Amino acid sequence: MSKSDTPEKGIASPSRRNLLKAGLAAGGLAATAGFARAAEPDPYNLPPNVADWSRYLGVGVDNAPYGMPSEHESEVVRRSVEWLTASRESSINFTPLHDLDGIITPNGLCFERHHGGVAEMNPTDYRLMINGLVDKPLIFTLEDLKRFPRENRLYFLECAANSGMEWRGAQLNGCQFTHGMVHCVMYTGVPLKYILEEAGLKTNAKWIMPEGGDAAGMNRSVPIEKALDDCMVAFKMNGEALRPEQGYPARLVVPGWEGNMWVKWLRRIEVGDQPWHAREETSKYTDLLASGKARRFTWVMDAKSVITNPSPQAPITHGKGQTVLTGLAWSGNGRVTRVDVTLDGGKNWHQARIDGPSLPKALHRFYFEFDWDGSDLLLQSRAYDDTGYVQPTKDELRAVRGENSIYHNNGIQTWHVMANGGVENVEIS
Repeated sequence: MSKSDTPEKGIASPSRRNLLKAGLAAGGLAATAGFARAAEPDPYNLPPNVADWSRYLGVGVDNAPYGMPSEHESEVVRRSVEWLTASRESSINFTPLHDLDGIITPNGLCFERHHGGVAEMNPTDYRLMINGLVDKPLIFTLEDLKRFPRENRLYFLECAANSGMEWRGAQLNGCQFTHGMVHCVMYTGVPLKYILEEAGLKTNAKWIMPEGGDAAGMNRSVPIEKALDDCMVAFKMNGEALRPEQGYPARLVVPGWEGNMWVKWLRRIEVGDQPWHAREETSKYTDLLASGKARRFTWVMDAKSVITNPSPQAPITHGKGQTVLTGLAWSGNGRVTRVDVTLDGGKNWHQARIDGPSLPKALHRFYFEFDWDGSDLLLQSRAYDDTGYVQPTKDELRAVRGENSIYHNNGIQTWHVMANGGVENVEIS
């Protein structure tokens, strides 16, 4: 597939070349396609004139019972890539990371990953069954769950396949498509341990198997230690009910672990004494090594970072001078303690400024301000967490795992900024 054949504007096909020559040699870099610039302002709306919007009454409070973004932000939406999956019911769309700031993802922009489409469930019909190695099997309604002590926790959710196309080199062009299978919201729900304690765990209980109510019957094995630690059954996100595509009316939250384990439309939890080796932890969601063997039970999403701006969908449009670089960092093992950035492909590193709340297993926002002189840049970032883990390079990951996997790629990634402000996804070594 050629670049012109791709269905989504701004996305390169899997044949996108790698850039394997180190440094900033302009001869090895091809110019990217044109990019959007800010529209020219209407001179009649600029000072000292009185702008049009100040001359007339606006719409009343009943115009929008549910608030929506400005029409001028209509491009800030989730987007998909047609050729990545076989069908729309088992597919992905991506969070527009390049258009967001802070650490909270708006509910309507959280990425989607489905295996059987969105289950449309009436909350009055909802039931959660607990069975297996328990003293008393139980069935809860949604209202039953809401009677347990509830908690509010901010967590990121990342698909294990996020950045998966990058294992074999720079592929998709755009921060949204390369890294956009991650979001971060405030979940409200019940600690899973309260529900399991209500049923009573038998002494040989070692695992649980959460199962979804979607057509795919999504299920995964989760160790009992994790279930009793920080897992939640959530029914709200950012203060309102879960969206249907996020598992309405209730889902499992498995903080810091791969998103496939966060079972949506949660209908049943079976307690057992060994893992089930279900479809999604055997044929999928294992890391295939160069030898052909697979790493299994690689649940944790290790420390990772990405520069969201500048990036291919967010080029530099102001020309030379003061420039704000920003991005996101996260770790499934805890709290991000530091982020470094480089403007020259790793020759010189600078400590970025982390701003906003710093919470374990949540997104962190970082900034780095610099004066751009119009020369080519190779932008990278690397995250550190409070366990001492440092985000690795892609070459360090490949030395251990090879290139066969599509999961758990947290390697450092590169944006090339060109003299015209355009940005492209590249790889250097």
